[in-house]
Amino acid sequence: MFERINVISRRLSRRKTYTENEDGDLLESHSGTGPKLLRILGLFDLTFLGIGSTLGVGIYVLAGSVAKDLAGPAVCLSFLVAAIASGIAALCYAEFGARVPKAGSAYVYSYVTVGEFIAFIIGWNLILEYLIGSASVARALSLNVDAMANHSMSMLFTSATPIHIPHMSPYADWLSLIVTLLMTIILAIGVRSTALFTNTFTILNLSVVMFVITAGAAYAKSENWMLSTNETHSSKSAGIGGFFPYGFSGVMAGAAKCFFGFVGFDSIAAAGEEAKNPKRNIPLSILLTLIVVLAAYVGVSIVLTLMIPYYAQDKDTPLVHAFQQVGHSWAAWIVTVGSAFGLTASLLGAMIPMPRVVYAMAKDGLLLRCLAAVHPKFKTPFTATILTGSVAAIFAMVTELDSLVEMMSIGTLLAYTLVAVSILILRYEGNPAKRSVDLNGSLPWKREPTQASSRKSKFAITILCLLTVIFCLILTSIEQSQVYHAGLIILLVSSAISMLGSVLFLSFLPRSIGAVYFMVPLVPLIPAISIWINVYLMFQLSLATWLRFVVWMAVGLLIYGGYGIGHSTLEREAASFSTFMPEEDTSPLVNLLASNEETSQNE
Repeated sequence: MFERINVISRRLSRRKTYTENEDGDLLESHSGTGPKLLRILGLFDLTFLGIGSTLGVGIYVLAGSVAKDLAGPAVCLSFLVAAIASGIAALCYAEFGARVPKAGSAYVYSYVTVGEFIAFIIGWNLILEYLIGSASVARALSLNVDAMANHSMSMLFTSATPIHIPHMSPYADWLSLIVTLLMTIILAIGVRSTALFTNTFTILNLSVVMFVITAGAAYAKSENWMLSTNETHSSKSAGIGGFFPYGFSGVMAGAAKCFFGFVGFDSIAAAGEEAKNPKRNIPLSILLTLIVVLAAYVGVSIVLTLMIPYYAQDKDTPLVHAFQQVGHSWAAWIVTVGSAFGLTASLLGAMIPMPRVVYAMAKDGLLLRCLAAVHPKFKTPFTATILTGSVAAIFAMVTELDSLVEMMSIGTLLAYTLVAVSILILRYEGNPAKRSVDLNGSLPWKREPTQASSRKSKFAITILCLLTVIFCLILTSIEQSQVYHAGLIILLVSSAISMLGSVLFLSFLPRSIGAVYFMVPLVPLIPAISIWINVYLMFQLSLATWLRFVVWMAVGLLIYGGYGIGHSTLEREAASFSTFMPEEDTSPLVNLLASNEETSQNE
């Protein structure tokens, strides 16, 4: 029985390995000889893909909503805190993008370092994230057009094709369906045409953002940041006035919501197999994306709260409302049209990674292999693009926007968490050729990890993750119940000290030093902080979101158990050799790191 459990455990934890050819491309031993995705995306294309994916719904909705209900004028600080949290996750993505520039983003990263089962969970979760993200942006775009048409379109759809199902849209949104299908066709016929389309609309979107900042600054009034309590009497929930009307807790609550305004940079990593010089361009484009998006969010939020008081903001169309309040309807019309461009770029950015995750999973045999077909002419994952685009179009047509938004976040946070864990595992991965400690250097970063140190690191990482879950669960329950029981406080402090102890223990273990273009600094501290932030934010989500997530994952586990585990490419390889590689001899990326180190020594 134990032998059977051991075999199942090895099947679930088997990992992919890559080797590097003379051109710097990563090759799989089972990659096959079919059509490949074209490497045609440069630094400019990747950066604008990230900006277009990220700077969508958030810039036109989030700033006003957070300012009015959570942070007041301090919304700019909320965006700054959220940017720091997102930046930490982006550092982990940037290193993996440099190490493993393959289509599939966090799915591939997890497959290389953690194992097949966790990789499937992440990949299945990413599919949900991108489906919902695409549908929500398409729905928001339709609502924006409807607002421009004085809501005549929604009234027409309601009378023609009403839907009387709870938690669904009151009508079939045919515009959302048509727009999503149109974007699907653009994606299917070639990534070059998609990049040109995205770049054009992103430039227009950034132009509108610059217009809002410059035109809005002319109507800025500093007194809107210094309102007294008496001046906020018109709103019962306007706080105490001033720059921090809702206190520090309001800033942090706003940061939790603003965090999702930075979701989208992972689309850059998902397109890694189509990137030119990916080891350089993926990390750079991710960092450039965050810098540009942060500047846009902070600039717009500052101008917005200086134009009109924070309590007078409109939660749905804050930019349009602000210009209307200062008597410039023409500027409001420009913003309305510009938001359509921005949402279109965001829709394309949300849809680009979706078929590439499906393509990567199907190529590995975890989903139907027909979904890994690459069109011989367009060199795109054609079948996966058509299927996922059609499903997203149906979601957008029949689902209410409010029902879509929160479900998107849980998949993103879980993906961020697993990437940070993967970075920790990879940094402490032992070389199977080394059986003893290298004593050439007394400091951890001057020693090479061994298999013994690698086993210690995996144990410490597991303990760190468990303690993080316990700490965040207790902290969330205390925050929500406002009950400060002595036992809970002691447990909270104990888990926090133990977390710090785990990080300190990891810091004294030897770490691998590969010749990689970009590596996360301050390991293990930075990945540990990323894990803590992501887990904490996951516990802020509603119970309904968790229940829907459990249902989605149950369907995925049925697919993996009924099809994926038996049709996996690694399963076929194991069957053909009639044996399994011992776990200690299957260190991911060992060949790649060894070749990189040899190259650096030769230079």
